[in-house]
Amino acid sequence: MIVRIVQMTFREDCVEEFNRIFEERKEQIRSFPGCMHLELWQDSKKENVFLTYSNWNSETDLDHYRFSDFFKDTWGKTKALFADKPQAWSVKLKSVG
Repeated sequence: MIVRIVQMTFREDCVEEFNRIFEERKEQIRSFPGCMHLELWQDSKKENVFLTYSNWNSETDLDHYRFSDFFKDTWGKTKALFADKPQAWSVKLKSVG
């Protein structure tokens, strides 16, 4: 399983637009082959900073999503709202013990 975390900082006047885009597209992302889970988090102090947290069956599934026309369209609309460069991490979940 791959966990994907993406941090995005939006211009303050664009937060509502980002929320609209996410609400409009979240179910399509969740139903993408290999996506097991998707959440949107908002920073508790900086209301224009968001993180997406998603679980994918494999790196291949994540890449299939990331290189899809749907992602390119969504990302194009989203990155137009950024105030800062996004950060992204793909990590593997490790058990403790």
